Amino acid sequence: MKVAIVYDSKTGKTRRAAEEMAAMVRDAGHEYSVHPVQEADPAEVAAADAICIGSWTQGLMLILQHATQATIDFIDLLSPLHGKPAAVFCTYLVATGKMLPKMADRLRARGADVTGQFKVRGPMAAKSFGEWVRTLEKGG
Repeated sequence: MKVAIVYDSKTGKTRRAAEEMAAMVRDAGHEYSVHPVQEADPAEVAAADAICIGSWTQGLMLILQHATQATIDFIDLLSPLHGKPAAVFCTYLVATGKMLPKMADRLRARGADVTGQFKVRGPMAAKSFGEWVRTLEKGG
């Protein structure tokens, strides 16, 4: 199984979280790719068996949280995903608001089956991401 991980990072925290997620995928015995949204190829990402897309949290401290425009633009470039397993993640300082559900809805609009939503406060991947990877092994 190949998992494509795509992220937008401002300070490096989101990049480090994505790289740690990639290590979890590798440790589970799967192939992976990990790229910033600015370098990722939408066709290659859509061709993966599962995808995970992340962003740092933009907005005011407690209101108006949202994914970066580059992240949303990348999602919109993906070809139809036909029920492909997907997850979204974000890094944040104080709050995430409805950022993850909105990212998930955007991926669902492309046809993805979004089965994971992860928020992390620092550069470490959410421990539950490893559980999500295990669900992929079981076929959902």
